Amino acid sequence: MDSLITAAARALAAGDPLGALNRVALRDDAPALALRGIAMAQLGDLVRARTLVRSAARAFGSREIVARARCIVAEAEIAFVSRDLGWPVKTLDAARATLEAHGDHANAAHARYLEVRRLLLIGHLDAAERALADLEPAALSPALRTAHELIVAGIAMRRLQTRPARAALMRAGQAAHRAGIPALQAEVARASLLLNEPAARLIAQGDERPLVLEEVEALLASPALIVDACRHVVRHVDKVVSLATRPVLFTLARALAEAWPGDVARDALIARAFRTKFADESHRARLRVEIGRLRAMLRPLAGVGATVRGFALAPRAASEIVVLARPVEEAHAAVLAFLADGESWSSSALALALGASQRTVQRALDALAAAGKVQSFGRGRARRWITPPVPGFTTTLLLPAPLPGD
Repeated sequence: MDSLITAAARALAAGDPLGALNRVALRDDAPALALRGIAMAQLGDLVRARTLVRSAARAFGSREIVARARCIVAEAEIAFVSRDLGWPVKTLDAARATLEAHGDHANAAHARYLEVRRLLLIGHLDAAERALADLEPAALSPALRTAHELIVAGIAMRRLQTRPARAALMRAGQAAHRAGIPALQAEVARASLLLNEPAARLIAQGDERPLVLEEVEALLASPALIVDACRHVVRHVDKVVSLATRPVLFTLARALAEAWPGDVARDALIARAFRTKFADESHRARLRVEIGRLRAMLRPLAGVGATVRGFALAPRAASEIVVLARPVEEAHAAVLAFLADGESWSSSALALALGASQRTVQRALDALAAAGKVQSFGRGRARRWITPPVPGFTTTLLLPAPLPGD
């Protein structure tokens, strides 16, 4: 490897893509194409970066299998950063095995972290933790150690474990400082902000206030009966009743919880649960049926009693009833939660991450675009969707991951 290639590689490792391009911008040999592709990725031109990395893989030829495997890992990282979550993971796994077999343990570890980051993006926390357990962070470079700790923090935040998340972010900050890469330091700083921004709203006895993640964690550990509008469950300590597949019952439970210790009039419940302004006898009959179903499902946690004008919740063991709501309530909040990371997403990647059909996601995106909340660029398979982050809010509770006790 010649001196210019070596100098460009060192510049990239230090987070200096412009310095790398100054050395290899005019070269078209395979190593230079690979370095130019990585430099363009660091500069944010992901389309050009992917083209260059693919060209480098072809230019290396079939005999240089280690160099080709490194190009595959680089292309996988570009794909995941551009939220192409349908990129073939088996190809990445094969490249990682090749790198391990030829003693390139640093790039093999980097490939493993890409696999774990993808699992985290699509909400497979248990699988991400299992994959992470196979890696030994003490032997990693400072840059990879930063990536490791950011993933640990991301899993902890998704699980609402704020103390482990803070500890991991502190370790990530120390590793990023040792790496001396400004982009890594900025990434750690952005992740740290999420712990101090409102993540949910607490609604109790007619009042509401924002909660940060640490307060949400404390609330879930409290003796209160919680109607959780983030996961559509009702919980008290370790008892959880899911109403995720019963939207009418959850709407009734939330309305009753918001009014506690008071009651809610029958007509108000009908209007909220059945979305109608005019209540007739058929609506009242249906309300009695749905209240009976709700009473049966909530029996371990609370009673649903009739009053003169309507119905009221009565907790069995809890001292109070509260509602835990999303920081921003929106018909397509889950889609917005993913787009709020500032990256561009394809509808297929969103469907994979949400566990929904691509057509359902496309309808949601069309509705959000009509409302001016998202915008797209590109056409066909290259079409991507993006929106600026919601200022002052973290979207952790909008993303698909289990809460404690689920």
